[in-house]
Amino acid sequence: MKKGAEYWLDIAEYDLETARVMFQGKRFLYVGFMCHQVIEKAFKGCYAAKYDDNPPFTHNLRYIAQKSGLFEKMNESQKRFLELLGPLNIEARYPTYKEKILKSLTKERCIDILKKTEELFLWIKGRF
Repeated sequence: MKKGAEYWLDIAEYDLETARVMFQGKRFLYVGFMCHQVIEKAFKGCYAAKYDDNPPFTHNLRYIAQKSGLFEKMNESQKRFLELLGPLNIEARYPTYKEKILKSLTKERCIDILKKTEELFLWIKGRF
């Protein structure tokens, strides 16, 4: 595996473990945020592996997936999941959105988000 791709994959795995720790600590806002980070970095790793270049500087999951060549290979459920994760990154950083997002991130919803993040992460890793 190319060094750039390995870097992104390693940090994505670290972020996945961080999401699990945040879940155990009931820090649900950060579960969503870290799950977004996992998928973003996995796509960036795929991009780095494919092009041997730095990935685009963006947090837009759909865009990175398209640029990495994976979006068209994803099923509809995976694409919908990207749409769910999207707001959990940027909007979680701004106070006006934090309260709204936090209310939507119940324990049950976070379990589902973590499970789907793990599944999509493994799927992306399998495309390297």
